[in-house]
Amino acid sequence: MNLQPLDIGIVIGYLILTLLIGFLISKQASKNLDSYFLGGKRIPWYILGISNASGMFDITGTMWFVSILFIYGLKGAWLPWIWPIWNQVFLMVFLATWLRRSKVMTGAEWLKTRFGEDRGGRLSHLIIVVFAIVSVIGFIAYTFAGIGKFATSFFPWDLTTEIGSKVISSENMYALLIIGFTTLYVIKGGMYSVVATEIMQFLVLTISCFVVGVIAMNLVTPAQLNAVIPAGWKDLFFGWKLNLDWSNLIPSVKNKISADGYEYFSIIFMIMVFKGLLVSIAGPVPSYDLQRILSTKNPRDAARMTGFTSLVLFFPRFLMVAGITVLVLVYFSPKLNSMGSDIDFEMILPYAVSNFIPTGLLGLLLAGLIAAFMSNFAAYVNAGPAYIVNDIYKKFINPNASNKRYIRLSYLVSLLVVIIGVIFGMFIHSIDSMTKWIVASLYGGYTAANILKWVWWRFNGYGYFWGMLSGIAASLVIPLVFPDSSALNTFPLILLISSVGCVAGSLLTAPDNEEVLKEFYSSVRPWGFWEPIYQKVLAENPAFKKNRNFKRDMMNCSVGIAWQMSMVVMPIYLVIREFISMSIAFVVFAATTVFLKFYWYDRLEED
Repeated sequence: MNLQPLDIGIVIGYLILTLLIGFLISKQASKNLDSYFLGGKRIPWYILGISNASGMFDITGTMWFVSILFIYGLKGAWLPWIWPIWNQVFLMVFLATWLRRSKVMTGAEWLKTRFGEDRGGRLSHLIIVVFAIVSVIGFIAYTFAGIGKFATSFFPWDLTTEIGSKVISSENMYALLIIGFTTLYVIKGGMYSVVATEIMQFLVLTISCFVVGVIAMNLVTPAQLNAVIPAGWKDLFFGWKLNLDWSNLIPSVKNKISADGYEYFSIIFMIMVFKGLLVSIAGPVPSYDLQRILSTKNPRDAARMTGFTSLVLFFPRFLMVAGITVLVLVYFSPKLNSMGSDIDFEMILPYAVSNFIPTGLLGLLLAGLIAAFMSNFAAYVNAGPAYIVNDIYKKFINPNASNKRYIRLSYLVSLLVVIIGVIFGMFIHSIDSMTKWIVASLYGGYTAANILKWVWWRFNGYGYFWGMLSGIAASLVIPLVFPDSSALNTFPLILLISSVGCVAGSLLTAPDNEEVLKEFYSSVRPWGFWEPIYQKVLAENPAFKKNRNFKRDMMNCSVGIAWQMSMVVMPIYLVIREFISMSIAFVVFAATTVFLKFYWYDRLEED
């Protein structure tokens, strides 16, 4: 597709404006590491919430959401639970508060408050830094794969380049250019730059989402949609099997469902719920989500920030997802069917945007989608290097260096992390496979250790180290040993291996320092198996009150999942004009909002 000069001008103007903002506020970020990575903990919670939502609105994930809605219909609304997207609910209900009480800069530094600074504590510190870097590099590679595919569909220039004997495809060259541009303002401006540009990006994204939704509703009638979808496509709920028969419409979609292994949907759903509960209680991986929590002014703001993220993110994002999906279903199905087995479902989003958005609006939408990529990428680039600079260099190598030296090292480390992530990204051929490896295999290695750190007093730094080490190793090796098994199916095995490492590492070594445990328990106040430590804290402070909110927290989490799900399906029902179902979803949203107001939000004051 050849973009019109107006569209190109809008995109270029947007990119220049983003770069200017990043550089103009860079002085504010360069005061010290706290300012560079956390914005000095002075940014309002609602601004951080919008920033967090913008960071989650990544273009690669949106391409994946469009492909699963196309293939699985309304049942595809359950598949984001693979991440799980409702980990935000657990954060807003209790985990964000627990995390923010630590008053630290990174997840690795936070572990010091839990395991202390003896040998076990230092090992736990080291392994979470390793995990943080692995996960950030993985996510950079994931975003690299998405932006390259997307850009090639729109920009008319063939950028294929030959360096020596190595040919760099046009897809990879576009990705390199956009990533290089984004890296400039992120490295220079730090957290202030990321947040400021993400606010602007989120406004552009939201406008773009509503534009796509309106266009889809104007161009697609219910009768047109019904003619190109199989029976059951509009049904949110399911039986034992998926029962979506694409044979007479687009046979290759049936093959895709079989390749995904999702035909027995009830089994997949149970695995997703099992995994989702464990991963959510484990808390956020050490990346931008955790960084936003630690950037808030206090624990109450941390909880409000994560709740606000869900409130502003899901409706506009899935309005765009639904709009693009129905446009492709109605107007592009014949061409997709003619492709036979060569369909690249991840290219559905670019197909729709390039064919149905008018000049001017196309430039705005492209700017919005590039903004989605830049937000997500920038958030990871700003979060990852903090672990190397703050938790390795400052802690172990040069604790007395000047702030200027730390900031300059942050520039260098950010650049190196991007380069390594890009190199890995060049070898990724499927966004779907990378998505599933990150959310199932890699998260499987993270889960056990990070649940036990909250709920079991006897779990120590050695247990954390061996649990994480065995989990990371298993997440890398098991996909190679069982290449035909899906990442979701191997999650229980990786979890089991990591759990054995956690328990064995803890029980074969001495408990952590009692004073460290008492300080952690009395300040963070988690629920769980803390009775021996509780009794010691109570003996020293008879006024101390145990956290007895487990049942209330779990009730709020259950209601919160329904609340969040209603925000996912409402815009989809709106676009496909299923107004009765949309009204039911709205009633669920209203009822759960009122419930959370009284049983969650109003009780935040108690903390």
